[in-house]
Amino acid sequence: MQDCGLKIGEYEIFWLNGGEFALDGGAMFGPVPKGIWSKRYPVDEENYIRMMASPMLIKGPNVRILVESGFGNKLTEKQWKIFHVQREWDLVVDLAALGIRREEIDAVVLTHGDWDHAGGVAMVNDAGEQEVTFPAARHFIQTREWEDIRHPTNRSGAAYWPVNFDALAASDLLTLVDESAAVAPGITLRLTGGHTRGHQVIFVESQGERAVHLGDLLPTQVHFNPLWVMAYDNYPLDVIARKQELIKKAVEEQAWLLFYHNPFLNACKFDVEGKLVEIWPPADSQGDVGKG
Repeated sequence: MQDCGLKIGEYEIFWLNGGEFALDGGAMFGPVPKGIWSKRYPVDEENYIRMMASPMLIKGPNVRILVESGFGNKLTEKQWKIFHVQREWDLVVDLAALGIRREEIDAVVLTHGDWDHAGGVAMVNDAGEQEVTFPAARHFIQTREWEDIRHPTNRSGAAYWPVNFDALAASDLLTLVDESAAVAPGITLRLTGGHTRGHQVIFVESQGERAVHLGDLLPTQVHFNPLWVMAYDNYPLDVIARKQELIKKAVEEQAWLLFYHNPFLNACKFDVEGKLVEIWPPADSQGDVGKG
């Protein structure tokens, strides 16, 4: 975790530890041949690639917003093996290092309900009981997404786990979003669909500066090309359309694109050809990873 965050006007964004795991590279790059994507993203001998779950704390004047929630601390030993977990969820500890208690989070925004994004919504406490991790926070989820979370299909049921949502469903902390909503001044949500039916993105704007979190529409900087979609995407043609629109807008506005899964950088700005113009955290070189 960085000592200082990425400044977007009056807001400051910090990336926290929500876990580290590995996924099949072929699934992450869908129709793109391995001979192409493997030149731009490291892969091991078993075809697995490194992935992070890095929730973002957006800290502003009198507001603390958490975007995504990491794995949580409820994974079974079998799930640890299936998902090649390399690093456990430590979100509450990271918040404490910033001087923030979990009870002080004002809002939690989920782009969608997959286990690797929503597992930290509920946690096992010291007494061995499950509870909502952030008991004072409004939890913002698209209405369509919540409907699918509570009534999953055969496909989505593999990623939407009731254990991550039952405590939230029993609380009064859920805020369902129909298409768009404002979470705080300059922080807005918009339904995109694509990866899931109710996937949403988050825009941050303050003092003329902008950032956008495209969630799993843009899991890494290497996915800049709209046609580079994942096998995990439920509606790939919608992903392509939304990426074309939103990345073009981000490039034109010189907005930061924020990443949740990216182990190599937390945010970047692209030029029109997909080359990295600026990265966060700053570094002298990123090697060959993420070159346009």
